[in-house]
Amino acid sequence: MGFFDLTFEPDRDFRLLLMALFLPLVGYVIQISVGRFLPRKGDWLLTTGMGLAMIITVRGLFQAISAVSAGEEFFHNSKDAGIGFSWLYSSGVGDGVQNVVAGVLYDPLGAALFAVVGVVSFLVHLFSTGYMKGDRRYHIFFANISLFTFAMLGLVLSDNLLFLFIFWELMGLMSYLLIGHFSHDPDSHRINHAARACKKAFLTTRVGDVCLFIGMMMFYNEFGTFDFKGLWEATTNAVAANGGEWPAWMTVAGLFVFGGTVGKSAQFPLHIWLPDAMEGPTPVSAMIHAATMVAAGVFLLGRTFPMLSPDVLGVVTAVGATTAIFAATIGMTVFDIKGVLAYSTISQLGFMVAAIGCGGIGLVAGLFHMVTHACFKACLFLCAGSVIHGCHHEQDMRNMGGLKAKMRTTYKTWLVGTLALTALVPIAGWWSKDEILGATRITNMVWGSEILLALGVLVAGMTAFYMWRATYMTFGGEHRGEGEPHESPKVMTIPLQVLAVFSIFIGFVGIPDGTFGSAKTNWFEGWLHHWHLKGTPGAEMVWPLAIIATAVAFAGFFVARGMYRGSDGKDPLPEKLGGVWKLWNNLYYIDAFYLFLVKRVQQGIAKACWFFERWILIQGVINNLSQAVRVTGDRLRRVQTGRLGGYVTSFMLGAAIVALLVLLQVGLLSGGQASAGGK
Repeated sequence: MGFFDLTFEPDRDFRLLLMALFLPLVGYVIQISVGRFLPRKGDWLLTTGMGLAMIITVRGLFQAISAVSAGEEFFHNSKDAGIGFSWLYSSGVGDGVQNVVAGVLYDPLGAALFAVVGVVSFLVHLFSTGYMKGDRRYHIFFANISLFTFAMLGLVLSDNLLFLFIFWELMGLMSYLLIGHFSHDPDSHRINHAARACKKAFLTTRVGDVCLFIGMMMFYNEFGTFDFKGLWEATTNAVAANGGEWPAWMTVAGLFVFGGTVGKSAQFPLHIWLPDAMEGPTPVSAMIHAATMVAAGVFLLGRTFPMLSPDVLGVVTAVGATTAIFAATIGMTVFDIKGVLAYSTISQLGFMVAAIGCGGIGLVAGLFHMVTHACFKACLFLCAGSVIHGCHHEQDMRNMGGLKAKMRTTYKTWLVGTLALTALVPIAGWWSKDEILGATRITNMVWGSEILLALGVLVAGMTAFYMWRATYMTFGGEHRGEGEPHESPKVMTIPLQVLAVFSIFIGFVGIPDGTFGSAKTNWFEGWLHHWHLKGTPGAEMVWPLAIIATAVAFAGFFVARGMYRGSDGKDPLPEKLGGVWKLWNNLYYIDAFYLFLVKRVQQGIAKACWFFERWILIQGVINNLSQAVRVTGDRLRRVQTGRLGGYVTSFMLGAAIVALLVLLQVGLLSGGQASAGGK
């Protein structure tokens, strides 16, 4: 049956996966070279290529589903089939030199995220053809977003930490270029904001990247391999050889690896870059900061989960829970429509990270939420882009309103995304978020199950509140902005509708298999269970807890409805919260603290170093020493007159002085000896 045969055949299917990987790269090379000369500046070429890649990624997902449904193990490494790329190859000269061979690792987790990236990227490309129309760097935008897609697909397929890190860094570079897209447009009123935002994102995420590199090299130094499968096995053996105790160095290395997640997935305290990254074009926000780049940190935790000690997982849970509640409170005070979604993303990522820290049960729930969140958050970001486009590039919700009747398709798809995010039954987020709450109630990590569960339920209520606040301020009441709003063209609304459909139905893979009782393996867990989770209990859908969380979400909805229905653009929340509002609206002053560290502390140290270098080292030592040498040389130069008579006179005078000194020395010695003899 060829392409439509769902049986995984290495010779055929690994090449198809590599085709899906390299299609965006080939598109980038063509676009960056001659894109400006092509019809429509080459957007059709990259969108078509991404469409082909999407078909391959979705086919691979169905292969995984088919295999797992038949009870087969779906775990494929291209190196087992002789397909790989040798890098840093050693011919055997010198002991201890390891060969690094890159291959493709394709398992259920990789298949799930590979398909998500393929689908979302294609829809973002399609949406961008309408949203970015008329942009002076239109062809550059499509080239950059295509190369970013290549980096994310490569990260998902990597079978070793080294190549994952290479694609990880390429993704960071492309994020920098895409966030700063408008920083090159002199006509953009946000040129300075974009320039600052891309630098802030690049520098902040570099902190996490350095941590990841250190942890990666610590594991390599001990185990001599970057391959995930080899690292998993070596970790298990090392713990067994240590009497079941995790070595201290492994905990330290695991914390460094988690540092990569903290940076890339915007976890506290490195979360500050993500809200500012909203200065980039809205398709970039949907692509990078909803479904792909920020999900890479969570994916990294999934790939390295067997290498993380219980102490590391405790820290993971604490950081994730802190991030979730922290970002949710700020999200209730933001007026920028993309800013609300940005802090919502940070909060949801905290949910995922906290769940993974809970152990085997939470791992499934966290990764499941990563997949569902990618669909409905990409939908919401593209809806926000449609709103901004229809409101003549207005982003402040206080200047919107009345869009329900003006932008009906955008409103309906936004509503679906909001229902999914606020976890109202039975749309996507309800299944994954309630599985996370079910996992937190049995954790023995640092936060304790009761506190962690209470925070999870509280965040669910806050999420519902700020999303319905945004809904009523944007779509309810009368229009308060300038100009007449209008619906976006179909090339922009069709991707919204497709993502809305995914947001409705993708959560149903979380239905427990066979019965609606607890402790039953759901379909998504069945994909993952064979590689990390052997011997661990299944993820649970605890119905009393699910009902409580749903009730809290409804409470958040009704509170927001009571405060913002028929909104006139004025927010009553500042008056009700008082000083708490000021604290939240000022981002807990964390950004101000970082700014103080940079402008006062770091710049103060830099100025002190400059003063020492300029006035003490250069002026005081180097310049003065060179001046002394120059003056001395100048004085000595005057002795060299070039006249023979002067040289003879100087010679005779010098000889006389030397002779006199010799005579005096001999005389003194003779006198001393005579005195000694007389005694």
